[in-house]
Amino acid sequence: MNDALQIFACNSNRALAAEICHKLGLRLSPLEISRFSNDNLHVQIQENVRERDVYVIQSFTEPVSDHIMELFITLDALRSASARRVTAVIPYYSYARSDKKDAPRISITGRLIADMLKTAGADRVLTMDLHADQVHGFFSVPVDHLTAIPTIADYFRDNHDLGNMVAVATDAGGAKRVGRFSERLGIPMAIIDKRRVSDTQVKQGEVVGQVAGRDVVIFEDEISTGGTLVSTIETLKRAGARTVHAGAVHGVLCGPAIERLRAAEIESIVVTNTVNVPSEKHFEKLTVLTVAPLLAAAIERIHSGASVGALFE
Repeated sequence: MNDALQIFACNSNRALAAEICHKLGLRLSPLEISRFSNDNLHVQIQENVRERDVYVIQSFTEPVSDHIMELFITLDALRSASARRVTAVIPYYSYARSDKKDAPRISITGRLIADMLKTAGADRVLTMDLHADQVHGFFSVPVDHLTAIPTIADYFRDNHDLGNMVAVATDAGGAKRVGRFSERLGIPMAIIDKRRVSDTQVKQGEVVGQVAGRDVVIFEDEISTGGTLVSTIETLKRAGARTVHAGAVHGVLCGPAIERLRAAEIESIVVTNTVNVPSEKHFEKLTVLTVAPLLAAAIERIHSGASVGALFE
């Protein structure tokens, strides 16, 4: 690997960063993040980056604002240190959910953060499975938008009998994503008629599609509090589903999620490590897959000028 490539990690997911470096045969470059007595963040790049191709890995996870500021300050420090190109690697871009003006007098925050990344010093962005495809267009710098759908689909193919399986979208908005998932597995799909009441409450309707007597896999971009997933499980069970599984790219698993999912009538849940899942959140139904090989391959291709899209051909 070219020594002009360097990888740094802020604090949100250093385990994933270390795994990416291992795949690339690189060491993680040293970065010091501390706080002044007034709680201001302080970032220092601890080796020469002049004319280097630099990648900074940071997911937008709790505490989200702290992790975003860590990334902004790191990007600015790298630019000031004369890095040739700086890529923000954001496996989980949480503000992608703030993608439209669906209430009066609110910010489209997904676009705001995209603008601020460029201002901070990002020359390009590498991310994964944005909540909505249109968020890609919020960025004024080049964006490589990866997907973990093949990673999760291949896991289900290797570990389940697909002959009786149906993929389920929790609402119409997720139908395109679930369509790609079901197509890769060669299985049919169904959709739940869901109406969102608030940020934390949804009203489940009817199942559009055949799930009675079938093994179903609910596929989502993320699992946060688990409320939508649990209500979907209940709807599918009422509709006669034999067994229920779930797959999601981002295992945010915040608030009451673990308690809810432990108690839910579900056989298995599969997520990836775009979000760090600490040991205290692991339980017998949960499997965490790694996306480090995919991110490492994308970084290598960006660095060498090869096609990133070819990874999915």
